[in-house]
Parts: sequence; structure tokens; C-alpha cells
Amino acid sequence: MDIKDKVFIVTGGASGLGAGTARMLVKEGAKVVLADVQDEPGQALAKELGQTYVHCDVTQEADAQAVIEAARQQGRLFGLVNCAGIAPASRTVGKNGPHALETFQKVVMVNLVGTFNMSRLAAAAMSENEPEPTGERGVLINTASVAAFDGQIGQAAYAASKAGVAGMTLPIARDLSKLGIRCMTIAPGIFGTPMVYGMPQEVQDSLAASIPFPSRLGTPEDYAKLVHSIVTNEMLNGETIRLDGAIRMAPK
Repeated sequence: MDIKDKVFIVTGGASGLGAGTARMLVKEGAKVVLADVQDEPGQALAKELGQTYVHCDVTQEADAQAVIEAARQQGRLFGLVNCAGIAPASRTVGKNGPHALETFQKVVMVNLVGTFNMSRLAAAAMSENEPEPTGERGVLINTASVAAFDGQIGQAAYAASKAGVAGMTLPIARDLSKLGIRCMTIAPGIFGTPMVYGMPQEVQDSLAASIPFPSRLGTPEDYAKLVHSIVTNEMLNGETIRLDGAIRMAPK
């Protein structure tokens, strides 16, 4: 699938991995709808790139439908990249007692249910597309984490939500195969996020040193390169790809 002139939705598009992906897609000639709850940076990036921003809580059907409609107004929707997510940390039993159930539910709602909500609605819109010469009608790219496989202390909720994203990749790909819609997942390792960049430099250096090679934090550009490869290679389907420099996370 060529990226040029296609319409893409990027959730969590106001910053981090989503913003890096949006920049890549626009550079490649795509039209992009940025979906996020961070209105000020989202609107600023949309203005910079000459694209569209829509406020969206991915757990809400009405918000998700509004994003899909905004994309369809730009043309035929061919791609969805789900980068929206949250990552609070809490032990199953900590100093203040058991893990708050509300926190666990919220993480699963945003990271897992929100990802599926956007995927199902985007796929429905894509199913109406005329197929490409390859037979494709669209591609879904979701974001898990290496925590799905080696979650650390305090990551029960986060790891469960991301394992769910990885776990539904193949069934969704199989569900949508007759429609010519692919589903892939990226599982990033330790990436340079605003949270990480707010840590002391020695902590950042320690995190980077824990990565076998390359011994540096991942970047939004690294993530965007993999998105590009997935979009343009129609044989990539139904799989979760670790993007982590060969790291395997220690307990803490």
C-alpha cells in the first residue's frame, strides 16, 4: 500500500510516538487526523502539519465516531495507528493496601478497550473502500509494550492491558482477512517519552545502558519507521513486533 494521498488516523497523536508517526505520514504525502485528549498540543501540531485535530477519548463511542467521520471527510480512510495509552504504576499489594480496582479498570479501558473501540470502527469504515491492486482496503497498527511479555513490578494493570492488545492482534487479522484489512501490533521497549526525559540525566543514561544494542532510548522516529514498513509491506499481518534493541526487562 502506498502512503501518498491516503487518509490515516493517529490516536495519541498530540505527542510522543503518535506525533512522530503523524510527522512521518505527512512527509510521505498522507492526510492525517490527530485524535487525542491533549487539545492544546494536538491543535498546535495539526496547525504545524496542516492537518486535522479532533478531541477524542478513545473509550467513548461518540468521540471515536467523530474521529472516523472527520477522516472520511478527508477521503477514504486507509490506516489507523493507535498510540493512545496510560501507564500508572501500582503493586498488587503495596504500603497502602491492595491495588485500587478503579486504577486497574481505567488502564484496561484506555489501553485495551480504547484500542479495540477505535479498531472496530475504523475497520468498518475501511471495509467500504475499493481495494488496492494488492487487494487491501486498510491497515490497523496497534501499540502494545514489552511489558506485555516481561512486565515489571508495579505493572500488573499496564502489562495486562498491553498483553490484551498483543493477544487480539491475530484474531482481528483473521476476522478482517476477507475484507482485505490487516492488523499489526508494535511492542516498544524503553522509549524517550516526556516522562523519561523529565528524569535526571543519570537515570536516563542508566535506562539507555540497559538496552543491549543500540544502547540508547528509542525515539518516535524509530517507531514511525516501523509503522512505515508495516503500511507498505502487505505480508506483515497478524503479528506483534518487539521494537526494543533486544532488551528483556528485569523485575524492577
